[in-house]
Amino acid sequence: MPNRAVIGTQWGDEGKGKVVDILSESSDIVARCQGGANAGHTVVCDGNKFILHLIPSGILHPDCICLLGNGVVIDLDQLFREMEHLNSQGIETRGRMFVSGFAHLVLPYHKWTEEVNERRLGDHKIGTTLRGIGPAYTDKYARAGIRVYDLFQPDSLREKLEANFASRSDVISEFKNEYAADIPWLHAKLCEYGRRLEGMAVDGPRFLSDARAAGKTMLFEGAQGTHLDIDFGTFPFVTSSNTTIGGAMTGLGIPPFFVDEIFGVVKAYSTRVGSGPFPTELTDSLGETIRGRGQEFGATTGRPRRCGWLDLELVKRSVMINGIGYLALTKLDVLDGLSEIRVCVGYNFREQGQKQIDSPFFDLRAVEPAYRIFPGWSDSTTGARNLSDLPAKAREYVDFIQEYTGSRIALISTGPSREDTILIPPLASHTVRVSAR
Repeated sequence: MPNRAVIGTQWGDEGKGKVVDILSESSDIVARCQGGANAGHTVVCDGNKFILHLIPSGILHPDCICLLGNGVVIDLDQLFREMEHLNSQGIETRGRMFVSGFAHLVLPYHKWTEEVNERRLGDHKIGTTLRGIGPAYTDKYARAGIRVYDLFQPDSLREKLEANFASRSDVISEFKNEYAADIPWLHAKLCEYGRRLEGMAVDGPRFLSDARAAGKTMLFEGAQGTHLDIDFGTFPFVTSSNTTIGGAMTGLGIPPFFVDEIFGVVKAYSTRVGSGPFPTELTDSLGETIRGRGQEFGATTGRPRRCGWLDLELVKRSVMINGIGYLALTKLDVLDGLSEIRVCVGYNFREQGQKQIDSPFFDLRAVEPAYRIFPGWSDSTTGARNLSDLPAKAREYVDFIQEYTGSRIALISTGPSREDTILIPPLASHTVRVSAR
């Protein structure tokens, strides 16, 4: 079986959790390469809903091993909560959940720093999840971060904490009543976590290299989406890591030839959480309708997502940047019953006569979408399992997405459950297991 990577093509929340869950069925190892607990996957299997923020959804398959790579910033409180919850549901994580020793940690003062930063920005705030992700990455690139392996070196860990507390004294003073604002308390807690991580912390690159040499099949999971990438996204309204295929290489320590196929996940419409440009956003009752049907509320924060028409210019650019060979189309059923469906196939600059940068992606706030209009379909796609089950107009919509992006659709999700899925070559022979256990 090929080794595959799964990348979001929009602003995240495309439904990668379900896609990773399905592809995990034929994978021995699922490795996540970047992001932190600001991401969230919701997977429904056998009538049970699982919301995961750090652990890959491959954990729901009993024979699958999961790894958090060095590119992930790990909130250990969140990780252990997720493991305990899964264990309570009969899903064993012991011996199946590993973390790269080179991964950086999200610590309480990172969350405080992010809260203060957002507050100071006022109306210009980014709209982050306040999970401390950005400040943790900032420490990483400032060479001040604390990594998993540091928890096994108590003396040097104490020195690093003291240095970081000194550099953030203004922020920490605002939270002086918190337990974690006390260095001895935080040091003791982290040392305890280090003991819990014994046997879980591994050399990530060596772990994956040995797995490949042993003939194991691997699935590489990205968080968020291409247009939240720190380099190629709608800057500055982006996340703090590389959400594109390059992030899989640096975030796991693997060479490019480890990846045989790249899957891009695209929702049948567009959504976005937080601030930032959104050319196809619907701020009317139709946007509210799509939000309600699609249950578009953040798995991490519960915030309502902004909703709008599918922007194929964004998706096509994602295909180009990531080299996406196959698309997984999600939530097609949410569009059932609409009289017409619009798709963005280009942009027009709002201000004419002014000198424009040659790429509209430099500032999507300066553009208006150019739409192609499709007739809607009245028949339901909910729960469809075969292409022949789709209404003709829905099939026309699907075909156009393939034609415009130049990437073949290999999976169509028609509902939240695993089995509500249409599999198309090269996945046509893939089996969707109904039960997670």
